[in-house]
This record gives sequence, C-alpha cells and structure tokens, in this order.
Amino acid sequence: MARIRAAVCHTFNEPLEIEELDLAPPDRGEVEVTLGACAICHSDITYASGAWGGDLPAVYGHEAAGEITALGDGTTGYKLGDRVLVTLLKSCGTCPSCTSGAPVICSGAEAAAPLSRPNGGKVLQAMNCGAFAEKVVVHHSQIAKIPDAIPYDVASLMSCGVITGVGAVVNAARLTAGEDVVVIGAGGVGLNAIQGARLAGARRIVAVDMLGEKLDDALEFGATHGVLASDSAPWDRVHQTLGRGADAVFVTVGIARVYDDAPKYLAPGGRVVLVGMPPTGALSSYEPDTLASKNQSLVGTKMGNTVLARDIPWLTDAYLQGRLKLDELISNRWSLDEINDAIAHTKSGKARRNVIVF
Repeated sequence: MARIRAAVCHTFNEPLEIEELDLAPPDRGEVEVTLGACAICHSDITYASGAWGGDLPAVYGHEAAGEITALGDGTTGYKLGDRVLVTLLKSCGTCPSCTSGAPVICSGAEAAAPLSRPNGGKVLQAMNCGAFAEKVVVHHSQIAKIPDAIPYDVASLMSCGVITGVGAVVNAARLTAGEDVVVIGAGGVGLNAIQGARLAGARRIVAVDMLGEKLDDALEFGATHGVLASDSAPWDRVHQTLGRGADAVFVTVGIARVYDDAPKYLAPGGRVVLVGMPPTGALSSYEPDTLASKNQSLVGTKMGNTVLARDIPWLTDAYLQGRLKLDELISNRWSLDEINDAIAHTKSGKARRNVIVF
C-alpha cells in the first residue's frame, strides 16, 4: 500500500483539498504509474462542479503521463520504467464494442477502487484515473508507451484533449482532403480539432469563438479564417466566407444552445460532430425535416473514437516530426498545491491547457 498526496473533492463546486491517501498495489492486469504531469481538462471541472453527478469524495484528473513503477500479475507488454501516458479509456477487450474496434464505448470494463483514506474510508477514483495525485493504479488498457523524447507535460495532453480533438476529425467525421470545416470553440479541444483538420487536408478551416484572442490562437494552430460567435448570425458569415456551408462542423464546447445553431453552418450533405458534453439534463432542439431533406447528419464521438495502439504512435510521430503542435498548447505549469488556482485560470477561459507537474 503506497501513501500518496492527492487533490480530493469533498463537496461539489468547492475547492479541492490536498490530503494523503492510500493507494492499493496493482491487481492482475493493472499497473502503478508514478506521474510526471497531469493536465486539467474541462471535464474534470464539470464533474467537480456536480454538473454530471457522481459520488464523493473523489479524485479527478485523467490527462496524465508518467513512469511504470509496479506491475500486477498477468500484465504483459510493459516493464518497470516504461514511460506511458494514462487515459480514462478502459477496455475489457471482449465485449461487442471492443471486438468491433470501438474500445471507447466498452461495456465490459469494471470500475476499480484503489484509493482509500488512512482510516479506511473509500475515495472514488473518478473516470478510472484519479490522476490529480502523485501515483495512479490503472488497467493496462488505459496506458500507451511514449518516446523518451517527449516530456511528461507534453505527453499528458495526448491523453484526452489531443486525441479527442484530432480523433473527432479523423476517426469520427472521417474528414477527407478538400472538405471545408467549422470548429466552434477554440479552447484546448477545439485547437486540436483544427490541427486534425489541417493534418487531414481540409481546404478551409473556420474557427468560431466568442473571444478575439481565441481566434488568434486558432489561426496559429491552422485555421484559415476566424468568425466571432458574438456576431448576430455567425453562420451567415461562414456561408459568405466559404461560398457555401461546411462539410463538417465540430462543436467542441459543452453548451447546449450552441448545438441548436450548429446545423445552420452546414452545407447539404454535411455533418455536425458532437464533441463537447453539456451538463446532464441540458437539451437541444432541431428541425428534423431540414436535416433529412438536406441529407445532413449528427455524429456523436467520445474521446475521438480513439484506439490507443493505433493513434498514439501516429500522434507522437507527428509531434516529433513538427507536424503537431503540443508545446504551444501549454499555457502554464502548476504544482499540485496550486491546483485550485490552476482550475480557476482554466475556468476563466484564458488557458489553452494548464498542467500540474510533479
């Protein structure tokens, strides 16, 4: 049993508390990873606010990277000292989703419970990770090896924000060269959707955001045009810019009303890709006859429909070759003791990605 420091949520929408917890050793098929970094995702903040419910106390955090420091029985393909990223994607390998190549929607994986207080009280390992902590114990399906040349803070970004944004374009939308793209929201995931569209050969990439400085960020990451969402009808601006609607619209913000307007950006035959997740119970509305008559579609995607063994080697090579911007995504680096300040900075909308470093 390892004693670790972690940021614990005891009450929704209240500051996290740094305290010592006990971490059970890895069971069969599991690994212990001593973390070097954990990025802060808006999903962590949404969970900690209570918008998606869940049990407390809990440790959030799911964009992490570090070094394997213990192996459970039956864990093959990894050794002590391996540098890995850690994700929330836990797959059993045998359910219908896993065997059909969609491990992101695995229905057979069981939740682990390695965290507890020194007095024995249980603490939830949220999103199968609990990575706002010095160490984690996770299933081997949740990790992927990373090259020595990639620092842990950079690698942590690929655990969620990068694979979600790039994967939404490449895996979910199956964007083809020459198609026009709109990305609504130029935050961390949106910037990676823009990068994915550039890598896939999009003809034109239009970023839509409320903040002008975010549009500047979007241009730096590969957008060809920027449109302020505060305009009275930004979809009209997009149609004027493109001469038609977009072939694919990626909604990367978790705001339900944005989904109401997303189809207005589409060309006939286009698709809206649902990436950002609004709070539980939030509703959006559409006119089905318009979508049907124009042969348009809505496509859901979780974590970019990622298959770690397929996508992480590609993305790491793209980074090392200079084709994928990762260093530029990091706004600030913080210690675990500064996590509440880092979360506040993330909520302000000023950050691309904040990273906790250990």
